[in-house]
Amino acid sequence: MPVGFEIEGHVAWITLNRPEALNAIDPESHADLVAAWKRFRHDEALRVAVLTGAGDKAFCAGVDLKRMGEFYAGAAGGQRLEVWNREPGIGGITRNLEVGKPVIAAVNGICLGGGLELALACDIRVASENATFGLPEVRWAIIPGQGGTQRLPRAIPESVALEMILSGQPIDAKRAASVGLVSQVYPLARLRAEAGAIASTIAGHPPRVVRAALDAVRRGKALPLAEGLRLEQELADPLRDSPDNREARAAFREKRPPRWADG
Repeated sequence: MPVGFEIEGHVAWITLNRPEALNAIDPESHADLVAAWKRFRHDEALRVAVLTGAGDKAFCAGVDLKRMGEFYAGAAGGQRLEVWNREPGIGGITRNLEVGKPVIAAVNGICLGGGLELALACDIRVASENATFGLPEVRWAIIPGQGGTQRLPRAIPESVALEMILSGQPIDAKRAASVGLVSQVYPLARLRAEAGAIASTIAGHPPRVVRAALDAVRRGKALPLAEGLRLEQELADPLRDSPDNREARAAFREKRPPRWADG
């Protein structure tokens, strides 16, 4: 299978599984990713997903140029635009597919082109020390087309984003952390455990509350501050005396771990 799907407790591990091709995305792995995200979205018991790549060399080297190039060569420009504006983007979550739950990218090595765009579509990014990040599309006479020109300048300083987009040159994990592209850098041997620990911590909180906080951040980024603050209150108020909140208070009084319901 070009994409693996494993469940550990409330965490889904989604793994790009084409290590011989540096986990580049071809039509089959794209279709598998779309199916994996939909499975994660609809399974109420799954609260967090971790996306990573098989092997120790690459998270994802981008789009398989030969295989995906067959699509571009075989379809007229208007037809391509119609498909891409309607269907999920490369890797699923890059466009037209929301899962509504937290997704962590555990970047284990090369993360280029569509691979970086896929990581940028995740909510939290952590990396191994051997990771590299880049958008080399200009070298292929194209521009990033799966969110790179839009998400990268929102994730890091615009000057750094433009340097990466216009030069096509990658940056290493140390610089990625310094500009905020990733939140943590770990030795490769520890990456899975550390990403899993973050996922488990998030999954240990009430799912409705986590989703509300995520929704507030995602939707609020596109709003002026005053509107964002109103959105925050609209999402926060129903939680203030919710069953989860009452359970949290009871667990505190009784000195026991809270028991959250799925959903």
